[in-house]
Amino acid sequence: MRDADRPDSWLLLVDGTPQSHVDLSDPTYLDFEYVQRIGHVADLAAPRGEPIRALHLGAGALTLARYIAATRPGSRQRAVDDNPRLIELVRESLPWDRRADLRVGIADAREWLSRRRDDSADLIVSDVFAGAQTPAALTSVEFFTDADRVLGGGGICAANVGDGRRLRHVRAQAATLGAVFAHTALIAAPGVLRGRRFGNFVLLGSQRPLPVDELTRRAHRDPDMARVLAGELLERFVAGAAPVRDATATDSPLPPDDVFAR
Repeated sequence: MRDADRPDSWLLLVDGTPQSHVDLSDPTYLDFEYVQRIGHVADLAAPRGEPIRALHLGAGALTLARYIAATRPGSRQRAVDDNPRLIELVRESLPWDRRADLRVGIADAREWLSRRRDDSADLIVSDVFAGAQTPAALTSVEFFTDADRVLGGGGICAANVGDGRRLRHVRAQAATLGAVFAHTALIAAPGVLRGRRFGNFVLLGSQRPLPVDELTRRAHRDPDMARVLAGELLERFVAGAAPVRDATATDSPLPPDDVFAR
């Protein structure tokens, strides 16, 4: 669906759920709030302009992959999605710059990740949705432990998590990343953070200190100002929630019917 506000922009819907927004003439334009926040993470994952190795679990229209290719030329990127019709649609109707070192595979995201080599990525973005929910298999300690293996202890894992009201799911997800990574952080809009409305949380995990101060500055400058929780603030937010294991994992909660109204 074409975006009326930007002539070369497209909104990709899957079963009525907005999945991606892409501007074919300007890959650095990020429309979705949570994508802007992961864009900040990509900006700070290495010195400005330096190529990185990025894995995208959940390809969508490759919005972030296009952004990284434009802002960090020479980056090696791999993406995966389990929807072959979607990938074919993107290849034909929303083509990306073929000069980019970007390959897209069709597979189950967790199984695909398990085949990646140790220490083969600097950034992993987990943004997989079945309908409007994150599959249970991508919410557990075991899953994030495998992501940590692929990152080799020096990279950043960024997960898009949807939740609202009592925030039980995102608190458990924050506890889950905290059980795997030495350093964690959370980025969200204030209203979403207080459970006043359903929305997106960006959870970050790394074995190295995260650029929390600069992320906070950038989040505050966004059109939809966001907060960053880390350290004691994040510990209070988690409030004793238990990490999720494969044996107890569930899909993320369904959003309200009107959450995607624009």
